[in-house]
Amino acid sequence: MTSRERFLTAMTGGKPDRVPCSPDFSNMIPCRLTGKPFWEIYLNNNPPLWKAYLHAANYFGVDAWFFDGSLDFRYPDSGVKWESRIVSQTDERIVQRHCMTTPEGTSEAETTYYCADPPTPTEKPIKDIKKDFPMFRRLFAEPVGYTTDTALRQKAEIGEHAFGACVSFPGFQIWHVFVEGGIEPLAYAEADEPGLLEEICELQTRQIVKQTEMIIDSGLFEHILLGGSGAITMQSPALFDKYSLPCIKQVAHMCKQAGLPTMLHSCGKETHLVKRCAEETDLDCVNPLEIPPMGDSDLAELKHLYGKKIALMGNLHTTEVMLRGTVGEVEAAAKKCIDDAAADGGFILSTGDQCGRDTPVENLWKLVEVCKTYGRYE
Repeated sequence: MTSRERFLTAMTGGKPDRVPCSPDFSNMIPCRLTGKPFWEIYLNNNPPLWKAYLHAANYFGVDAWFFDGSLDFRYPDSGVKWESRIVSQTDERIVQRHCMTTPEGTSEAETTYYCADPPTPTEKPIKDIKKDFPMFRRLFAEPVGYTTDTALRQKAEIGEHAFGACVSFPGFQIWHVFVEGGIEPLAYAEADEPGLLEEICELQTRQIVKQTEMIIDSGLFEHILLGGSGAITMQSPALFDKYSLPCIKQVAHMCKQAGLPTMLHSCGKETHLVKRCAEETDLDCVNPLEIPPMGDSDLAELKHLYGKKIALMGNLHTTEVMLRGTVGEVEAAAKKCIDDAAADGGFILSTGDQCGRDTPVENLWKLVEVCKTYGRYE
């Protein structure tokens, strides 16, 4: 099988020729392989991250988990204008300030780009959810059209790998990106002004549904990822059910009707999420199923309980095994994952969320070797 056929077959519950090897190294390892300061990739798109990832996937010989396919969405004039400027630069970091201008006023934000780490928002635009709510809601406009220039360039370079796109889903795991103080003010808003978050949820769901419609309409993509890192780490299971699950249901159903496979990514705690998605949605696959203390997933148990309903992708520990472990420890852990979850198909060998920058290359090559020599479905 080609990498594309292998990945998509396993993702949709089938039995490919062997277990796909798709470790999660979408950021730090591809940037490291370029030999450039990380801000070249994240700030200057030199090269774009998606291109650096493809290079890394081919370098290690993995079955690429490529979800960076990009439609160029066109949005209406929502009244939001952004201006950015670099305010400081050293050998270690670049600080960029952003000014958001809306009819209701202006707000400042900041991103810090590092030489050898991914960037982080060091100031966020929504300072007070209630006071700044008119500005907050403007961030979730529905697209009114799209062009395919970027997606076509990407697809021309994808090679034999599966070509995927990504949408988000509502919840604290997304909203904290915009709100100064993160989870704490969102928790207070949920207690004091729940109607505000319910309105944001409705607006974002409409935005995501429209994006999904356009991804399907383009006919360019072979799978779609619903991205929501920390969906039950940054909010409770009850809040996941309230804010996130309805959108996941809607998007997964739309894609099922269109014949487009779906996967959901949420690092951290995930057992409740797997149960809900397996029993109540048309989702095809879920990852990364992290083990304690990073998450709460037992791969063998999830396979036993839900393996006939949903495909699983995971779940080697990214620090104790991939970063700090010996090649022998990586081999043993990879074989255990295959033993725990490969029976009857529907399993992709992967890692927990995001292999660290300094993960030894020998450990990644060992995963590929194990899949080729041991990764057979019973």
